[in-house]
Amino acid sequence: MQRKVSGMGNEAGQPLARAELRPLIDGSRDRPLLFAPDGVPLSRGEFLARVRAVAARLPQATHVINLCERRDAFIIGLCAAASRGQVTLLPPSRADDVVAEVQSRHPGSYRMGDAMPDGTHGDVDVHVDPAAQGIDGDDPLINPDTVLVIGFTSGSTGAPMAYPKTFAGFRISTAQNVAALDGLLAPGEQFSVVATVPPQHMYGMELSVLLPLVGPAAVHAGRPFFPQDIAAALAQVPAPRLLVTTPLHLRALVESGVELPELKVVVTATAPLPQEIAAAAETRYRCEVREMFGSTETCVIAARRTARDNEWTLLPGVELRPQAEGTLVLRESLPQPVLLADLVELAADGRRFALRGRSADVLEIAGKRASLADLTRRLQQVPGIRDGVMVQVAADAQGVRRLFAIVVADTDLGDEDILAALRRSSDPVFLPRRIFRVDALPRNETGKLPRAEIDAIIERALKARSSR
Repeated sequence: MQRKVSGMGNEAGQPLARAELRPLIDGSRDRPLLFAPDGVPLSRGEFLARVRAVAARLPQATHVINLCERRDAFIIGLCAAASRGQVTLLPPSRADDVVAEVQSRHPGSYRMGDAMPDGTHGDVDVHVDPAAQGIDGDDPLINPDTVLVIGFTSGSTGAPMAYPKTFAGFRISTAQNVAALDGLLAPGEQFSVVATVPPQHMYGMELSVLLPLVGPAAVHAGRPFFPQDIAAALAQVPAPRLLVTTPLHLRALVESGVELPELKVVVTATAPLPQEIAAAAETRYRCEVREMFGSTETCVIAARRTARDNEWTLLPGVELRPQAEGTLVLRESLPQPVLLADLVELAADGRRFALRGRSADVLEIAGKRASLADLTRRLQQVPGIRDGVMVQVAADAQGVRRLFAIVVADTDLGDEDILAALRRSSDPVFLPRRIFRVDALPRNETGKLPRAEIDAIIERALKARSSR
């Protein structure tokens, strides 16, 4: 059973002792916590005043869906809900049907949001204005065992699954994320974060929400998308600077030629980072690129410097136990071990590992084995292909599961050119039987490819071919 926050009883119905409670936000009152879109800093004290103002307007409820686009509005709303004992739900996307499905699983929940691009508030029950006047009062305290958020898997490999996260667990995993930046920041050094990923995604939650709340960081309120916007946001915050992004955004940055202010480190996750992009980014921005490995289920569990390392290094306090069907993850922040579908090969020291694909992605054809992730990586390395994915479709009437490729490619790159390039790096049995071309892959805001969208592309392409 979930314990409740201050002002409420514990599982035995007794008031919680004050010693059991912890500040929702660490640091001194004057510590910078956020930077407004124009770069003006917001201190911890001013931030908490705005949290109290929002909390006073919240309805009685057990759960809230935080749809705020601006990162400062999201963090204020998250803390306001927590101070009222409400659990924040993080749907895997903002699509109406997805949000409605999550809300239906939590009767009585409400929606929280900020201003839409047209100035309206959208379909929300509570509007959060991050610049609204705050109110004085006591700082909110929280029971560390309280469930702060419930994250949902992306649904890229099936139906979204719910994973509760406690405040205590987040504090542990955040400390380990800071440790993953070992050697780049001085112990306790305050740094600035600019993030291109949404705060609702678990990676965005860890690196752009929890770092300023319980770590030595302040975060920019925006979510810049285009290279020029990323450069502008970085210029508005003081050094040392950490850029939290995805391989998709990092590739666009490198290829744009846009100059960035001095960076201490670039952190990336949500999809495999090509080694050549990591190396190009390190050269261009004169800083290290750290790739994070994790999941909604486990949070970040490992990191590597992709430009030079193939193996991953586990974060402190994380243990892996390979299984036939995947890998068991053990860490103090998890209430119980979590089984991931990823297959790994542990090094002798038990702290480093190599990924060998996912249990559902491993292909076996003519007695040979390969992973879809590795085949996709090889496809994306073909000169002239700007994006691509390898997919194994459901069995046909003959029981055959064929391998297809979907690509975004230069017009002068023919199918035979693609196949010829793949033959140089892949066994012939793993060449795609058909290549479908699209203007853009249906990646979501974190760069993932929902399987339903990929299946729809293939279905349309096959129907178009059969009707010719």
